[in-house]
Amino acid sequence: MLNTIDDLTSRLESRQKELEAMRHVISATPVILGGALIIPAGLISQRKGQSNWSADAVARARIERVAMQAVIDAELALGHDVTDVSAQKCGWDITSQPKAIDAKLPMSRHIEVKGRAKGQSTITVTRNEIIYALNQQDKFILAVVIVDGEACEGPYYVRKSFSQEPDWAVTSINLDLNELITNSKNL
Repeated sequence: MLNTIDDLTSRLESRQKELEAMRHVISATPVILGGALIIPAGLISQRKGQSNWSADAVARARIERVAMQAVIDAELALGHDVTDVSAQKCGWDITSQPKAIDAKLPMSRHIEVKGRAKGQSTITVTRNEIIYALNQQDKFILAVVIVDGEACEGPYYVRKSFSQEPDWAVTSINLDLNELITNSKNL
């Protein structure tokens, strides 16, 4: 027992000396060994006067416009009242309200529109869109439209397209376009 007390006392004194020495540590001036400057390729193209930087944004806007119009036209053809809510960033693009049946108003439809250029294989959905789809269950519809110039295929309506919430650090996921179309239904 005496050896244990001496051993513990020795260890305590040693640790106290270490802690006291740590109190007197002085930080030195950092030495920079290198650096990096990251410039987006699109910005470089824009500064060189190349139009491919903005053409992608213009093409995406056109595809989105054609896809939105295709879904709006399809919903109007069903006799629904349609409201474009895409600018409100509420988790879906179109609210479609079916007409009343026997003086009873059916549930509104919250439609997220995904337009893709013909030949593409995936679409991207955000975490926010997935969360809204899970929370709204039967109200939420994912509408996929394949755009080829000003013509389009679809819309293909996919209900219950998500089964679980994405992990906490996931910002978006890619879905297989052919699988979505295979599992779609005409509404």
